[in-house]
Amino acid sequence: MNKKYDLVVYIGRFQPFHNAHYEILCRAKALANKVVLIIGSAEQPRTYKNPFTDYERKMIMIADWEVTMHCIKDSMYNDQAWAIRVQEAVSKSVYNNFDSEENLKIGIIGHEKDESSFYLKMFPQWDHIDVECIEPLHSTDIRDLYFRKDANMNFIKGVVPENVFEFLKNFKDTADYEQIIREREFIIDYKKQFASCPYPPTFVTTDAVVIQSGHVLMIKRRAEPGRGLWAIPGGFLNAATDKSIVDCMVRELKEETGIKVPVPVLVGSIKDNRVFDAIGRSTRGRTITHAFKIVLPDGELPKVKGMDDAEKAQWIPIGELQSRECYEDHYEIISYFVGA
Repeated sequence: MNKKYDLVVYIGRFQPFHNAHYEILCRAKALANKVVLIIGSAEQPRTYKNPFTDYERKMIMIADWEVTMHCIKDSMYNDQAWAIRVQEAVSKSVYNNFDSEENLKIGIIGHEKDESSFYLKMFPQWDHIDVECIEPLHSTDIRDLYFRKDANMNFIKGVVPENVFEFLKNFKDTADYEQIIREREFIIDYKKQFASCPYPPTFVTTDAVVIQSGHVLMIKRRAEPGRGLWAIPGGFLNAATDKSIVDCMVRELKEETGIKVPVPVLVGSIKDNRVFDAIGRSTRGRTITHAFKIVLPDGELPKVKGMDDAEKAQWIPIGELQSRECYEDHYEIISYFVGA
């Protein structure tokens, strides 16, 4: 049977996949001979916002839906790089399913719910298939009900497909589930101290990307949020005592790693710096960080030791660093400075 489109693209994080997602997928399948499902936020660490891995999301959605799935990484500071990943995934599906790209009719389906749906306008080469709000249900709402000690599983059972519910029911018995609840509760309590402020607070932090002999200096976080994840040494600006952003960066670097390099050498080895200020980069609130690239001469790596709020400090080969093991946007910050 001839359908309106040869291929329809459906993009989402699906954290988790719910009934409204399934309805849109069904509409896409009715419109097209082939459907490409793009699963975003791949290779991320587990957090309240991204609790399920790309592998888990792919497995619980694969069922018998007869769609092609691709998991792609986010690019918080480079929308075009992200769009290219989507284009490459679609091109791969075209190559695997059609004899030629010529005269193919391709559409992208989705509901423009808010500013987070901006990506729908990034692909003018494809028809935009707008879908009305099927029901006032969002993955954020489901996560809010699910990641709490008194989770209402009866409600959740009614808003997600059966195989997704089975996964969520089993996931409740894992240590990862308990960790996400602890992190969520920490963030809620953390924000209470600013509840009386007339405006949402903005925080200023610094980070040090210290590189030597193909290694980058990282710390393992001791506390929430992001406990157990690798992070760049850094922290909050002390408004009363830090004379400058650079002073703050060096102080935090020394306090967390005890790096055996004199301060003048560290400051003299700064090769680049940039402000990273994406609105969603931190769960604690709007946090603007000033990151510095410090390149030390090749040779024996200086001794380091985890101190302050760092469980450990360690030199890690840059090629072995995994984004799913890194805190917040720190992997992207490192990638920016090393040109990856």
